[in-house]
Amino acid sequence: MRITAELSLYPLTEAFIPKVQLFIRTLRDSPVLEVRTNQMSTQLRGDLDDVMAAIAAAVERSFAAGGAEALVVKILNADLPIAEEPDVGLAD
Repeated sequence: MRITAELSLYPLTEAFIPKVQLFIRTLRDSPVLEVRTNQMSTQLRGDLDDVMAAIAAAVERSFAAGGAEALVVKILNADLPIAEEPDVGLAD
């Protein structure tokens, strides 16, 4: 089953940027997933087991580095085209 996930990591520290960058780099280490990052979140697309394994690896590495963090995850049981801008019916 192919899924799409959206993740937002919130390190509870003033020096949050390196922690977020490490988290995203770990997600991108998976050669079998499509990964897109924007200013608000990172989206993953792929097989359920692969997506969940990538999330687990990123969480384990990030949490092991220390400091409190909050991770918000949304998972959809659909294979969304995350590289394309969606048509939400608001044509100019």
